[in-house]
Amino acid sequence: MRRDRLLVAVTLVTLLAADIHFVLLPRLKTWYHLPRESCACRVTNGSLENGGATTVPWTTSQNFTVVSTERGSKLERLFRHPLYNIRLPELGPDERLLQEEELMNYCKRKVSRWERMKKFYMEAAAASNITILNHPVTFDPEASWLQFHLGINRYALYSRDDSSVDRLLRDMQTATVISADFTQDEKALKGACDCSQVVKPSGLHLKLALKLQDFGKAMFKPMRQERHEETPENFFYFVDFQRHNAEIAAFHLDRVLDFRRVPPVAGRFINVTGEILYITHNEELRSVFFNSPANNTCFFAKCLYVCKSEYAVCGHPDLLEGSMSAYLPGLSIAPRISIPNPWIRAYSFTGREEWEVNPLYCDNVKKLYPYNSGNRLLNIIDMAIFDFLTGNMDRHHYEIFTKFGDDGFLLHLDNARGFGRHSSDEMSILAPLTQCCMIKRSTLFRLKLLAKSEYRLSDVMRESLSRDPLSPVLTEDHLQALDRRLGHVLRTVGKCVKKLGEPQVVITDFVESSRVTTSHPGGNNR
Repeated sequence: MRRDRLLVAVTLVTLLAADIHFVLLPRLKTWYHLPRESCACRVTNGSLENGGATTVPWTTSQNFTVVSTERGSKLERLFRHPLYNIRLPELGPDERLLQEEELMNYCKRKVSRWERMKKFYMEAAAASNITILNHPVTFDPEASWLQFHLGINRYALYSRDDSSVDRLLRDMQTATVISADFTQDEKALKGACDCSQVVKPSGLHLKLALKLQDFGKAMFKPMRQERHEETPENFFYFVDFQRHNAEIAAFHLDRVLDFRRVPPVAGRFINVTGEILYITHNEELRSVFFNSPANNTCFFAKCLYVCKSEYAVCGHPDLLEGSMSAYLPGLSIAPRISIPNPWIRAYSFTGREEWEVNPLYCDNVKKLYPYNSGNRLLNIIDMAIFDFLTGNMDRHHYEIFTKFGDDGFLLHLDNARGFGRHSSDEMSILAPLTQCCMIKRSTLFRLKLLAKSEYRLSDVMRESLSRDPLSPVLTEDHLQALDRRLGHVLRTVGKCVKKLGEPQVVITDFVESSRVTTSHPGGNNR
């Protein structure tokens, strides 16, 4: 009996010791060594400036275990991270797109011209017995869209702490619409479209320019496809639908990545009768409205890529969901140029471009101006990563502000063909990264941060998009696809590093096109 008791006691003591050694002690050690500021990358302003290396593994295939002492908003924690709080030098006049006096005088002239033209329209409408709602213009020098325009600089469309962007999003969601018209690019193509030659005459490019009561301006893209619907497998990218929710999600992703190269976009329900038909001064736009058999108000574009009423969009019966994208300053005051993407796709059924058949294509690009110096090629790779995450294959051109020259950032405009398919990843979009094997240091740091569980890309995107009135903007499948694609990007960089070495692949953020090699902390994405 005593021998049995001794055996039981020894067994219990052994189990207790094992529990202490293998369970309790490791937890105590983890707690003791846990950083008080949970920063997975251990990156400071100085480490970016001096080109310091990161301790984060290259690929997401590793088992990341990060213990966070904070609870609550992942998005707020992300924006408090040192990578999102890198200071820029004071901006001089040449580094700002517009000066306040210049912009105010320009806008006052536009308002005066609008008032004169409106009087003419109202008199002509009355003579034709047409009712046009007359909304007064309330021009405010402190309007959010004006502050947004004044905040554009050589590094980005807006600064991280620019409160005018959130105000602009709210204004686009709620402000009174005083005018509706076709966009300028649609007007430019009127009469130049032979609809019999169009491959798929659907509502791809149906969009309107809406003027708000404070004289702000937004591009409205109506809902064309349900969120759960994927792009059909047999669709070519150049005949794919344009999705309003893709425009919204692209803006939020751009901000989460800290690029800040997409103009602000917000979702909104528009009354197509009261906020388009009854306030437009364009007779051609009025002529494309009709009532459907279900008594819904519908409209379509006359030509371009949409020529028939069968491809119209309709309200329910008047309300129509869509995206509102803030306009950039006019070309007369802030000129931009459109440049063909070196990795442009063949817009035909059978054609192929050189980059699709030549794996050494990037070597040729590096010899060409303006990709042979400065930051332009690295900006192209940023854009390719952004497009890969969204699944957008339709990046045939990019735009830059001429004032900032070759060192200016690339505008990520027109993202409506993103988020079409969540079930597959189009790896060819990453060709600039895979062929050039280059990436900006700060871009890589942020991507690796967003692969961590405490800042997971899908989680911060879900939280960010939840603030839009049309939430949920993306389905869960699309959110999960973001994490999967982020893993592809990091693994691609890892392969490049293994092949060429980190110094060849991870590039100091900002290099002047004059080939000055001094670095600028965080300057790549401004």
